[in-house]
Amino acid sequence: MGMSSWFSRLRCSSKCFFNSLALRTSVSRKLVRTQTTTNSESTKNPFLFWSSSLLPIALAVSAGSLALHPQSDPSFCEASSVNSRAEFVVKGSHKEVPRELIDELKAICQDNMTLDYEERYNHGKPQNSFHKAVNIPDVVVFPRSEEQVSKIVKSCDKHKVPIVPYGGATSIEGHTLSPNGGVCIDMSLMNRVKALHVEDMDVVVEPGVGWMELNEYLEPYGLFFPLDPGPGATIGGMCATRCSGSLAVRYGTMRDNVISLKVVLANGDVVKTASRARKSAAGYDLTRLVIGSEGTLGVITEVTLRLQKIPQYSVVAVCNFPSVKDAADVAIATMLSGIQVSRVELLDEVQMRAINIANGKSLPETPTLMFEFIGTEAYSREQTLIVQKIASEHNGSDFVFAEDPETKKELWKMRKEALWSCFAMEPNFEAMISDVCVPLSCLAELISRSKQELDASELTCTVIAHAGDGNFHSLILFDPYNEEHRREAQRLNHFMVHTALSMEVSGTRIGDGGFEDNEKNKSSIRSEQYYESRKAYSFSCLFLSAYSLYTRTCMCAPLYIEGVEVKTCQLAID
Repeated sequence: MGMSSWFSRLRCSSKCFFNSLALRTSVSRKLVRTQTTTNSESTKNPFLFWSSSLLPIALAVSAGSLALHPQSDPSFCEASSVNSRAEFVVKGSHKEVPRELIDELKAICQDNMTLDYEERYNHGKPQNSFHKAVNIPDVVVFPRSEEQVSKIVKSCDKHKVPIVPYGGATSIEGHTLSPNGGVCIDMSLMNRVKALHVEDMDVVVEPGVGWMELNEYLEPYGLFFPLDPGPGATIGGMCATRCSGSLAVRYGTMRDNVISLKVVLANGDVVKTASRARKSAAGYDLTRLVIGSEGTLGVITEVTLRLQKIPQYSVVAVCNFPSVKDAADVAIATMLSGIQVSRVELLDEVQMRAINIANGKSLPETPTLMFEFIGTEAYSREQTLIVQKIASEHNGSDFVFAEDPETKKELWKMRKEALWSCFAMEPNFEAMISDVCVPLSCLAELISRSKQELDASELTCTVIAHAGDGNFHSLILFDPYNEEHRREAQRLNHFMVHTALSMEVSGTRIGDGGFEDNEKNKSSIRSEQYYESRKAYSFSCLFLSAYSLYTRTCMCAPLYIEGVEVKTCQLAID
């Protein structure tokens, strides 16, 4: 079925979201299915095969050039006193973009580039994040093909100008900042579905395709892509940040749902990380090396995604609790019971109050768990009854469930718009969003300790948790013009980060949204340690890549680690 639909990118300022809903239409994007297959592309392009044969060393050089490049003024995040406003500003150095590069980009992209200040400002200043940078992009380009991306990157490499890939602009953690200026590569025009393989349950797409638009396209085939991050997110950005969402408890994160990638490296070479085969034991897992690399290893130009069958039936259940600990305990008990829920979301009483204000509802303002059960009608209802019993054993009340499609859609819509709901309580404030994750057994303790600290603060703070996989967020609302507010928000954020890291088992401060810029030098992992770890990682890549090239010629050769022989096999590239 050839289906065409027009998309608009949602660009709403958090400060006036509930005062006036302004939709700013960016580049109109048309979802077009072509019959081009990845195999035919690779046979037409011998350059692609040659680039792939040098993939390990190229990846290592790319990583090394990004992590080891000497910086006289590294990009550290700190508060700025500009205009007496307490902002987080990412420092950076800037040099003028050569006119020769501008001419080369014009020849490559024709009219699909801009030097307009407003457009550059919008690409360099995330509208839904308090993070700012001292510079904005000097040029914004809108490539239409992988070939154009490769040429753009080669030109930037030749002139030593930094690049920043740009997806759906839904990041709230500063991913799209351009602290050193340079070229912003907006992937929104690369929005085609290149091939759909219904029998194999996979699809090949370009990075500018939105996950919501993709699911609209897949619905007539009875298939869907199971990850559901923020509305407006695109597949390329989702890969770059290794996103997840509320369905991750059942289907995994982005790393579990990507089969293969095509990537333009820092020198402009195009590589393919794997074939469409569902598994392979040959060589390094390069696909998952790139996923979550946040643009540091290359620009993603094609993604092969694993699809799922649309569930036959689903039930959404909601239950209230006297405390967040009781709610977290039920989430843990539900997972331990063996029930394969597709969603388990926790919202505290403050978040429920925000939802009521924003949506004109009168829902109980108590800690709340939201479940989704899928399968056959009988199986979904059976799961619902089992969880209802578990909830009743942990002080749960008002257990209700919905089977009507519109009611279910409305419930999840309120959950998806949780951030915007918070701004209904404090329209002139901004949100600092924490993101911590611990093993499931530690979730109740972490949330309880964090909640006590949040409730004692003068700031308005909400708690939202992907309770089925140990990940929770806190939305800390603060006045960006108030220095005390900013410091208090920082303190609360640090408290949750350190609480997670200090637990006997290993927690992490980035559950499903990628590295947040201000955390690089504000958490227990200080900025210098972060920079040194990047260097160590790059040296590791260089070592492994050199050794993989060695084993290409030697087939299977022994590797000695601390005097012990370890058998290794030849690296194979699909």
